[in-house]
Amino acid sequence: MKLKTLIADDEPLARERLRYLLSTDEEIEVLAECRNGKEVIAALKDNPVDLLFLDIEMPGANGFNVIEEVGSAHMPLTVFVTAHNQYAVKAFEIHALDYLTKPVEPERLQASVSRVKERIASKAALMTHDQLKSLLTSLEGGTPKQQSYIKRLLVPNGNKESFINVDDIEWIEAADYYCCLHVGAKNLMLRETIKQLAATLDPKGFVRIHRSIIVNVDQVREILRDGKGESYTVLAGGQRLKMSKAGWQSLLALGRS
Repeated sequence: MKLKTLIADDEPLARERLRYLLSTDEEIEVLAECRNGKEVIAALKDNPVDLLFLDIEMPGANGFNVIEEVGSAHMPLTVFVTAHNQYAVKAFEIHALDYLTKPVEPERLQASVSRVKERIASKAALMTHDQLKSLLTSLEGGTPKQQSYIKRLLVPNGNKESFINVDDIEWIEAADYYCCLHVGAKNLMLRETIKQLAATLDPKGFVRIHRSIIVNVDQVREILRDGKGESYTVLAGGQRLKMSKAGWQSLLALGRS
């Protein structure tokens, strides 16, 4: 299966060079080219693609504006392409798969495309694994086995991806379509909503104490209630986190179990 690809750049020569370099890969199919951010937004809404090579500085709406308008959860795998490397940090903060500087070199582009294929293959393997588990459950009479929860997370960290042990996470904070993982002195962004992430965590170890906060139960030192009826969780590291009434009840119920 070919990867449906979109090239977005306001410079005709840059688009031509990228299309030429990609033409040597039989697994890549360039469906369209866009000259500005508005064209990219319209193209993504009309014809979803697997891969987007996105220039940052374009007239009308830049690359970051495109992601804001389309929504990060609805973006294809994105590789930023720009002549200015000062955007690198911001690009990886919003989970771009890679970052290429102009003029794009063939070897660097090949490495980037390889990363794209690896990411897609890993997602396909995960889907196949889940489908097989579902099939086995149905063949065994429809009785689901005890749910298993994730032990590690693969989290973007600068220009690399790091495995984080779930038990090392002290607390989690919602940030729109992302979650901020607080691990010691590190704050790592994961492209998942807090609802999606909560469903993969062991509820005996992690409790959602607020609509935007999940805490590692082992990190909870005490619970505070002030005279205004508000509740707070204090973690071992000293963080004081606001807690809803439902979150307070969930945490107390876990303590009694």
